[in-house]
Amino acid sequence: MKAFQRPTILILGAGAVGLSFAGRLAGVAAVYAACRPVHADAIRERGLAMDGIWGAGTIEGITPITGSEEVPSGVDLVIITAKGTDTLAICEEYAGIIRGRPVASLQNGIGNEDIIARYTDIVIGGTVTTNFSMVGPGHVRVQSESAPACFGVWSGDGNEALDRLIATIRAAGIPVEASPDIRAGKWTKALLNIAVNPICAILRAPVGAATDADIRGIVTALIHETFAVAGAEGIRFPWTTADDYLAYLFSVQVPDFATVYPSMYYDVLQGRQTEIDLLNGYVARLGEHHGIPVPQNRCITGLVRYIQAHPDGA
Repeated sequence: MKAFQRPTILILGAGAVGLSFAGRLAGVAAVYAACRPVHADAIRERGLAMDGIWGAGTIEGITPITGSEEVPSGVDLVIITAKGTDTLAICEEYAGIIRGRPVASLQNGIGNEDIIARYTDIVIGGTVTTNFSMVGPGHVRVQSESAPACFGVWSGDGNEALDRLIATIRAAGIPVEASPDIRAGKWTKALLNIAVNPICAILRAPVGAATDADIRGIVTALIHETFAVAGAEGIRFPWTTADDYLAYLFSVQVPDFATVYPSMYYDVLQGRQTEIDLLNGYVARLGEHHGIPVPQNRCITGLVRYIQAHPDGA
């Protein structure tokens, strides 16, 4: 077995997720984190403040950057943790660094990897179900962890890069597994978001609103359409049918998150772009491509897009 070698990792779009990973990875890798100036300034001044289940303290050794001109030569691996609405812009800005290097996406929604694949051959998809938050400038908190992070090859001859990524993350003490079917993993993680995020954003209500009889019918239709489209894409979910998943959704997931307002709710509230086009919008586009009727996903996508375009309600 080869001895573990300390790689150079560039994390792009480093918010709560990216900086939390940077905090752990700094012990086993040279880490450069592209983040907002407010966080970069704080990290340069006193290091990254970190608390929660991944450890508490001040982490030294992370190099924050705010532009592509600050990236050193010799980057071994790029990890993108940005919001999906920023993926294309980040790939454009850092195209010269991304090209020819393995890039891992640790982002919500479906379709980020397809964008990244326009810029490099080897793309690794990833999922994480850990609860991360920004406490303040250069200060992250890891609140809970329900499953290991998962990574798998999305495109290209990426097995060697995947092995090295997982070895590095594992050496940093982060629970991680290799996924034999990362596409199914990404779609599976997106199901809850497809079902409730836009509903909550439109109604300005928590996840529990999905149990209302009228809303439940809409959610049911969204999921049936999503399963039909996923089937046409060759995606195999852990549930055999849409109704099997819906039983799990309404008996486990909705009760567990009943009082939670998802990120799309806050995006709408604060006038930010949402990830609707990487969720219901993605399902709608693929449905049209495959000739599968997706009226509910098209309707929901259109409503959220209108809200985005008219944040003042005009």
